[in-house]
Amino acid sequence: MKRILPVLMCLFTQATFAQNVDELIQKYADALGGLDNIKKIETCKMTGTGTQQGITFPVTLQIINGKAMRLDVEVMGQKIINCYNNGTGWKQNPFEGIESPTEVVDDELAELKSQTYLANPLIDYKERGNTVELAGTENINGTDASKIILTDAATGKKTTYYLDAQTSMPIKTVSTREINGMEMEVETFSDDLKDINGLKFFMSRSQKIDGQEILSIKFDKVELNVPIDESIFKM
Repeated sequence: MKRILPVLMCLFTQATFAQNVDELIQKYADALGGLDNIKKIETCKMTGTGTQQGITFPVTLQIINGKAMRLDVEVMGQKIINCYNNGTGWKQNPFEGIESPTEVVDDELAELKSQTYLANPLIDYKERGNTVELAGTENINGTDASKIILTDAATGKKTTYYLDAQTSMPIKTVSTREINGMEMEVETFSDDLKDINGLKFFMSRSQKIDGQEILSIKFDKVELNVPIDESIFKM
């Protein structure tokens, strides 16, 4: 009996834990307008401006939900493109010495694929095969936040989400990325929540390393279910 009771308690704790983390994620999804409604969107086009190191540039993101995405940025007359289309991906970035469209593979391809989904990778984690872990709560700038760690099924990489304990909306996310050949921890903050056809979109995003902003993007326009020429996704 002494051995059985701890096992039973462990099983009970795991069941309760799983229920709690899923409840938090469900509240997050509902706050955005509901996962089912997000999945019904066929296409999305977002336009705005980005700022990096004092330079401002136009940004255009076009998505066929769950199938294809293309991100276009133009900096100092040079075009930067990241694109994914139904299993294949490519990029063009003169600042990295990639003057013409070049195929991407492995983790980079998986990351581009993840950007084809309008749903956040946390709120549909089960469908993507990802796993989540509730890692307690933390105080972020005076706000109590639930800490959820998501492990990506395709890459094994972890992203930590801090959800406001009251609103269930994200305060920030933290992930590790390779920048200039070095693994660095990047914090992403989202702001300026707007209602677009019954769904909530963050119109402003900023990324920081060691507290210093490295990139900010502000979208001026979000268009849902608009025609997108699929030929733009071909390399």
